[in-house]
Amino acid sequence: MSTLAYPTVPPILEPAVDGSEDQLLEISMGPQHPSTHGVFRMNVVLDGERVVKLKPIFGYLHRNHEKIAENETYLGSMPYTDRLDYLCSITNNWGYALAVEKLAGIQVPERAEYLRVITGELTRLQNHSCLLGFLLQDMGASGTPLMYAFREREKVLDLLEALTGSRMMCNYMRFGGCRTDLPAGWLDEAKKFVQEFPRFLDEFENLLVSNEVLMERTQGIGVMSKELAINAAMSGPMARASGVNYDIRKVDHYSIYDRFSFLVPLGDHGDVYDRYMIRFLEMRESLKILNEAMRDIPEGPIVDPKTKPRGFRPKPGEAYGRIESPKGELGFYLISDGSPNPYRYRVRPPSLINLTVLEDLCLGQNVADVVAILGSVDIVLGEVDR
Repeated sequence: MSTLAYPTVPPILEPAVDGSEDQLLEISMGPQHPSTHGVFRMNVVLDGERVVKLKPIFGYLHRNHEKIAENETYLGSMPYTDRLDYLCSITNNWGYALAVEKLAGIQVPERAEYLRVITGELTRLQNHSCLLGFLLQDMGASGTPLMYAFREREKVLDLLEALTGSRMMCNYMRFGGCRTDLPAGWLDEAKKFVQEFPRFLDEFENLLVSNEVLMERTQGIGVMSKELAINAAMSGPMARASGVNYDIRKVDHYSIYDRFSFLVPLGDHGDVYDRYMIRFLEMRESLKILNEAMRDIPEGPIVDPKTKPRGFRPKPGEAYGRIESPKGELGFYLISDGSPNPYRYRVRPPSLINLTVLEDLCLGQNVADVVAILGSVDIVLGEVDR
């Protein structure tokens, strides 16, 4: 991602075997540590300042999401998906709706597909903006970068509130379409936001991308090889920062993504700096998609008139629907036995999968780098614990 010279990655240290392991120090970070972005805990074993062992501990926010959904109607579970990655409720809705539509063979009208793409990419912008702000805050920057990022996030939330009636828990998708159509003037406001957003990206890049302190804290830190990313089933920006050319929008061509011209940015080193920069580049590609989608959105219905949400009973069968959420592959696995509620409901959350390599990224690093590495993974505990 950068042509600048990278520092040498420190060697991974192993605990001594001559009895000096008594000098190792075990500390617990969380579950209320401000850098863990929720009720997440890390037990870290240190040899001096270097990490020799790390165990992530989660489950503090477990809400029995999957079992609740198996005792709820298909449509009744839609609002619960909002609470998974609660920064990205729109994309949560989309992944679930896609799985049900595959299960029941439901078609989505053209206009609804465009609405899904527009709201989904707006969600990607606000998620990545938050990541940039939070990561810098975790590394000790003043509140200014975070406030810059949240300023842009608020603009997206204003648009979502005008469309769905809620800023975060949008409950917007429906099987076969969307719940509401665009209100008067909404598209013009969205176009204005998209036209102005590159200024925010330019400001951030000019101020921070070449900042010596930022590069020192992120380059060569938390390196994940391409092989590890593939073997550990990484997805989304985490995998692409390590050079894995994999984006479900390109692979599956779900919805109407095959109609848009956008690139898949890739990293070279797989470190914190690359994971930081990938979000910048992905937001620029999202702007391309938004411009094309808002230009080409057709008139027409926003939901398949054949869909009957009341008394909805898919035929017995199974389906897996997945999307490229802002954090990676978000999938829903459903089994129908012909009843009004799923026989089996399973979520594949990217935050949880991406956390499984946390120890690999932190071994041999300084304890101060652990916070930056965790921040670059981009987790929300709502979908980690479910």
